[in-house]
Amino acid sequence: MAMNTKKVLIGGLVAGVVVNIFDYLSYGLILGDAMRAEANAFKAGLGDQMMQMSGGQMAAYVVMDLIVGIILVWTYAAIRPRFGPGAKTAIYAAIPFWLFGSIVSSGFMQMGMMSSGTWWTLGIIWLVCLIVSTAAGAWLYTEDTATV
Repeated sequence: MAMNTKKVLIGGLVAGVVVNIFDYLSYGLILGDAMRAEANAFKAGLGDQMMQMSGGQMAAYVVMDLIVGIILVWTYAAIRPRFGPGAKTAIYAAIPFWLFGSIVSSGFMQMGMMSSGTWWTLGIIWLVCLIVSTAAGAWLYTEDTATV
């Protein structure tokens, strides 16, 4: 069965919007002050500099999150024939992204830019984010019904 590219893009954009919402909540409201303080403790002014993004930088993050959403739903669509439709498959699609991101972001903890508590909190938030966003996009995804 062929992958429904249009539905991957639609579901992916919805997933990307969910990722953007989680970005705002996690970096802006929940962990923003802690991350700023920890980065400033690592190097004076680094956290303050990181939190003062230009409009172009913010736009780049929004676009990146939309791309992440599309890749999450594309992954869901790719594994759906093997695991079946539904939330369980959305979780299977999200877990590798979470593991990869956790491994990569652990470098900030290893360098002393982030405490282990902040790293774990962020990791849990992102696990929920990736599962919820993939499930939201997957909810909109259906296979093409036409046979070749």
